[in-house]
Amino acid sequence: MTLFDRFDESTPLTGRLAMGIEYDGSGYCGFQRLSHAASIQGTLEHALSRVANAPVQVHASGRTDSGVHATRQIIHFDAPASRSEKGWVFGANANLPRDIAVHWVTSVPDDFHSRLSALARRYRYVLINQLNPPVLERANVTWCRDPLDADAMHRAAQALVGENDFSSFRAAGCRSKTPWRHMHFLEVKRHGPLVVIDIQGNAFLHHMIRNVAGALTSVGRGARDEAYLGRLLALKDRQQGDVTAPARGLHFVDVRYDDAFALPREPLGPGLLLSTGEWTGERPIPDSRMVRLRRGRPRRAVEEGAT
Repeated sequence: MTLFDRFDESTPLTGRLAMGIEYDGSGYCGFQRLSHAASIQGTLEHALSRVANAPVQVHASGRTDSGVHATRQIIHFDAPASRSEKGWVFGANANLPRDIAVHWVTSVPDDFHSRLSALARRYRYVLINQLNPPVLERANVTWCRDPLDADAMHRAAQALVGENDFSSFRAAGCRSKTPWRHMHFLEVKRHGPLVVIDIQGNAFLHHMIRNVAGALTSVGRGARDEAYLGRLLALKDRQQGDVTAPARGLHFVDVRYDDAFALPREPLGPGLLLSTGEWTGERPIPDSRMVRLRRGRPRRAVEEGAT
């Protein structure tokens, strides 16, 4: 995918469709639809229902929290009407507010599920590290006025890479049945005044990334030593954890699926980082039982440990 691909105006798209979505989460209660507050899901469903002239229910690759942004959220829905690629994208965007946008739409097989088919999810937590508060960037970065040692943060973060029990980094109200997650990589880099925590895993617990960011910031300030995150991980106790970093610095930037689905690739966001890093983020995904199952390996072969 390039930045200037033209949308097809003639071929009808119906059946199961996937869409790439970008949004500023500042004014929403999160992705999931709620009856008492504005949500990304509810706003998308309203817009798509107007395009289709029929009710549309969407499913997302991940439920971002209140105030969290996304540059590549993937949704899917079963289209109740036939519209062209241009019709779906332009129609949706015409009915969406300025803080949500559809990037693309494509047909997918009936067994595709934006959440259950996902192999990896990637987030970036962006801190602006300077003495004065940000102005133009204030809604999508977290300000830290104390000097941060990004190299020390990176070294400390490596204790979390791999399959671990992340109980010390989950919210008290987290509903996940298990605290175990597989973190593929966790990198901390400085780009001028920006300190970026770049993290990918199979999935994440409620507030997990923001809790990791809070602990890493303590290391960066020099308030904690580099072994701090390893000690927190071993404690398996959120009550002994660090602060939860603000939502506004967190961006959902990528979700990976098996290549067979052939979903469009996009530049990694957020926009502040487009000139500093990877174009599409296509790194190898560590092998695991979940990855083999979602890539279509027979369940029996996976359970027997076949490679």
